[in-house]
Amino acid sequence: MRTENQVKRKLNELNALKKSVDERLASAKASGREAEVSSLEAQSAQLEELAGLLEWVLNAPIGRYHA
Repeated sequence: MRTENQVKRKLNELNALKKSVDERLASAKASGREAEVSSLEAQSAQLEELAGLLEWVLNAPIGRYHA
């Protein structure tokens, strides 16, 4: 089990990596490199999903789903 600080560090790392990928994506779109654009879009989506999962871990819902 990871500590809260470890999860926060990983979340910050993923957010920084996503920012880097998004900057490379903008550059690739501007220069018309379509193959690179699709790859970077997939990476960005995956990083966003992973960050969302970590945010969910940090802010886990409280309560019951099935009452």
